[in-house]
Amino acid sequence: MNRTSLIRSSLHRGMILFIGFATLGLSLSAQATMSYEERQRLDLSQYTVTDPDASYFDVKARMALLARTDNDLLQYASDQLKHGPSCQQELAKPPLDSVIRIPGYYPQPKAWELASEPLFDFEDTVSNLAGSYVATSDTYYADCLVRFLDKWARHDALSEFYYNRLEPQGWYSTESMMFAAAMAYSIVRPAIEGREEEIARINDWLNRLAHKHSAIRGGDPSCCNNHFYRRALYASMIGVLTDDDELFQFGISAIYSALSDMTPQGALPHEMARGRRASHYQNYALLYLVNIMQVAYRQGYDLFNFEYHGHTIDDAVQFALDTFDDPAALGNLATHAQYRGFLDDEQYLAWMEIYLKHRDDPRVSHYVSQKRPIDNRSAGGYVTFYFMDPKDQSHVIPEPDDQQIATTFEPD
Repeated sequence: MNRTSLIRSSLHRGMILFIGFATLGLSLSAQATMSYEERQRLDLSQYTVTDPDASYFDVKARMALLARTDNDLLQYASDQLKHGPSCQQELAKPPLDSVIRIPGYYPQPKAWELASEPLFDFEDTVSNLAGSYVATSDTYYADCLVRFLDKWARHDALSEFYYNRLEPQGWYSTESMMFAAAMAYSIVRPAIEGREEEIARINDWLNRLAHKHSAIRGGDPSCCNNHFYRRALYASMIGVLTDDDELFQFGISAIYSALSDMTPQGALPHEMARGRRASHYQNYALLYLVNIMQVAYRQGYDLFNFEYHGHTIDDAVQFALDTFDDPAALGNLATHAQYRGFLDDEQYLAWMEIYLKHRDDPRVSHYVSQKRPIDNRSAGGYVTFYFMDPKDQSHVIPEPDDQQIATTFEPD
């Protein structure tokens, strides 16, 4: 090939790429999504808190089931949690009462991880204490969790975080701390007696944090994408805990927004815009949407069967599963060269365990069975321990060895 032909060939390939990206952009922009202003105009007054003491699962019923089950997998999870943390050690940890400023994950992953360690430790602490209480019925762990959160409440921790549209990570990072705390607290609070002052202080702290944090609109797309769903998760759970209908309705608005935004296939356009991580972020969005729906379900609102603008959550689930099975299901919404590492990290599949309480889905069951017991330090906690039907699976399925993988899957 001579120089002229080479240049023409390169220009031709470049034009094809340009047209491909332009088509993708047109495809996404043509999809009408619910704006922030439209969301604010939704009438959600029919959604009110009906039981402030209802956690996101029936804690008493689950503890009774766990006490009598002979399921090996659940017994293993219980044995792991029965050796809970030392309350004295947990209470010795200092609260984050200064301004929280976190570098962005993708530009500086190592710096982000280092700065986030105290935040992750907080999430692990509240999740572990709640799990140990469920496993043992010992109010030592429940009482410790209340005392731990009260220490943070007395320092007004998490109330100061650095935020601007170019550096939002401090705002993002506190989202998961808030719903981790709220979900764990919801598990133990009804069991606590004699700490009315501490409980009142924690309730007030969480409520103020939720209102302050959610009052930030966020830029485009964080006003309306998975970060909005994350804010909606803490709003829904804290709304329940503090009997705050406004916060609870903020949480419900995420379900309306997501169902309204879906493409005919069930894709969430804001997540499709993530390119080779589109499938990952479709799944990531479900991690929060399904948890919100579970919180609402415990208040008497079955959003799992709710249809809005012709869609239910099942459409988003099936589209996500289709892209897991074959990235070509994305069509022209995103590149088919998808990042798939999240499927090896069980925390991202936590929503599936909750979803299976409402749907019998063989594909979801398949993915979950490979990774049980599943837990997520913030969104749902020890979900296999809290949600799995003992009849669904008795043993952990071992990971395939290299020879099995070589004979089962074609190389990339």
